[in-house]
Amino acid sequence: MGDPTTQSNYQQISTKHFSLDWSIDFHEKVIKGSITHELTVHESDLDEVILDTWDVVIKRVHVDGESCDAQYTLGEKHEVMGSALHITLPAGLQAGSSVKVTIEYHTTEPGCKALQWIDKAQTHGKTHPYLFSQCQPIYARGLLPCQDTPSVKTTYEAKITSVLPALMSAIRVSPPPEGPAHDGRIIGQDEVTYLYNQLVPIPSYLIAIASGNLCYRAFEKPKGKDWTSGVWAEPDLIDDAWWEFREDTTRFLVAEEEITMPYQFGVFDLLVLPPSFPYGGMENACLTFVTPTLLTGDRTLVDVVVHEMTHSYFGNGVTHADASHFWLNEGWTTYIERLLQQILHSPAHRGFYFLIGSKMLYDDLQFYEQRNKKYQKLQIEFERGENPDDAYSGVPYEKGANFILHIERTLGGLDVFLPYVKDYVKTFMGKSITTEQWREHLFAYYTKYGGEDKVEALKSIDWDAWLFGTGVTLPVPMEYDMTLAQRSYTLAEKWSKAKNTSEFSVADISGMDANQIVVFLERLQSFDPLPETHVDHLGDLYGLVNSPNAEIRLRFYQVALLDPKSAKSEQYATAALNWVVGGEDGMVKGRMKFCRPIFRATFAVNKAMAQDKYQEHKSSYHPIARDLIEQDIELTKAHGNDV
Repeated sequence: MGDPTTQSNYQQISTKHFSLDWSIDFHEKVIKGSITHELTVHESDLDEVILDTWDVVIKRVHVDGESCDAQYTLGEKHEVMGSALHITLPAGLQAGSSVKVTIEYHTTEPGCKALQWIDKAQTHGKTHPYLFSQCQPIYARGLLPCQDTPSVKTTYEAKITSVLPALMSAIRVSPPPEGPAHDGRIIGQDEVTYLYNQLVPIPSYLIAIASGNLCYRAFEKPKGKDWTSGVWAEPDLIDDAWWEFREDTTRFLVAEEEITMPYQFGVFDLLVLPPSFPYGGMENACLTFVTPTLLTGDRTLVDVVVHEMTHSYFGNGVTHADASHFWLNEGWTTYIERLLQQILHSPAHRGFYFLIGSKMLYDDLQFYEQRNKKYQKLQIEFERGENPDDAYSGVPYEKGANFILHIERTLGGLDVFLPYVKDYVKTFMGKSITTEQWREHLFAYYTKYGGEDKVEALKSIDWDAWLFGTGVTLPVPMEYDMTLAQRSYTLAEKWSKAKNTSEFSVADISGMDANQIVVFLERLQSFDPLPETHVDHLGDLYGLVNSPNAEIRLRFYQVALLDPKSAKSEQYATAALNWVVGGEDGMVKGRMKFCRPIFRATFAVNKAMAQDKYQEHKSSYHPIARDLIEQDIELTKAHGNDV
């Protein structure tokens, strides 16, 4: 059947390499230039190549070796998949042969969902505009005509001309990253051409570009390693960003290599994006994008970096074949991320992070109970043309990680399971696979190395319940090491039972880190809503009402808005909305982990208030976030409802 989200004929002909020649135009907010595809033919006498596009303007198409321009047509625009670009090929092409196709084009604004153009006022330094891309899951087609499916993995090279420093998901060839910013030229005025090369085949969703007033600082290179690592950020953020990430980034990558295989991409850099970035992080090859909300000054949120780093193996290396198998990326990555917490810290840390994730999982399972139960599944049967972003939630991450943890435990623990992890990565590195291929490999491995008892253990697992089951609980109750959560749980229970607030003091949370406070607030949400006086005192006493840590602030508002009918719910809804649109500090909370729950919770309090505040600040949010928020607060219809 193939990938249901692409109109390309990638099974008949596929790109093995492409070259970009781009110019970034900040005035018109477009990228102009060309892409040259080097394609391998899989089916003899093929007469056309079909590429995915979304609102790009095609200027000219040329097939190498032909004396005149190629014939092409743009199909009717599909509301999710865009317009198929049909390009006529020379007659007589045989399977195994190659052909080059060059397309001259430019992107459009506001049509391109892959790009967000940010005015200088929305950046941290407020001196220059900013551009960044987000191609996952199916938005690369708005950035470049391509076969926009994870089933196709390609190498690429790029030549980017810009008046601001330009970064890509590849290794920079020139100018050197550790040289003067923008090659010593005047930032915002002089054009500089940047050259990049990606030698490892990657899927289209990992193609990334960013351009703004950016500078670089390297982390210390670990002994004996041939890869480098560092951080990019706006100049007035670079010190904070370097401090936040310098201690753990390379240390975790070294540990990651021990349990998988050597890192293959050569560079692992971080880029701190403006606050409208809709995710915690995005694992673009060589250049992980991260939200500025990670810069807490205490390194408590570096687990996001560990997660994106782990994608270098699970996602970027071993890739899901299409959106139906997305959980292979996120479930494995979340599982390994938490395994690293155990290896570098303690088993208690592993259990603690599973516990933190479980709250998001059960919230999302409950949300889809009302919206679309299909999205409670790990392996989702997407219809042709269905937008996989409609299913974006914690389910593939948390349900997937718990599934793999359950397999580990069923087989007998880490001593039995870790050798399989290495073999899994080694076997499928560089490939795009389905859930069934993974499952077949798992059984084959333990048939060969585990014996009959391990195979029988695998057979005892309820595979259908894990992969295709719906409902608001996991197929098997999961228990975690609760050591690091006990103090948080005890304090939450004390608050839930308190008749008055005089028995509490700021010493209650002395010595607790931010994650333990998060668990305390999440645990509070499992009890009946607190009285309004308790909520007020809670926020003031512990400094939650004005905490600069977005993870804490989100959970406090969720506690305060647990009863949408309380007398003070509108007061807290107003404060929460003001926070999430940047009313306090001028910085919108664009990460969907924060903005979507806030808009949902305030919508339950006062529909018009939430809708009006969103409409007022809509342009500050990323196009991907806009689409989902508008479904959440019923400005547009949620897709695929089955209830």
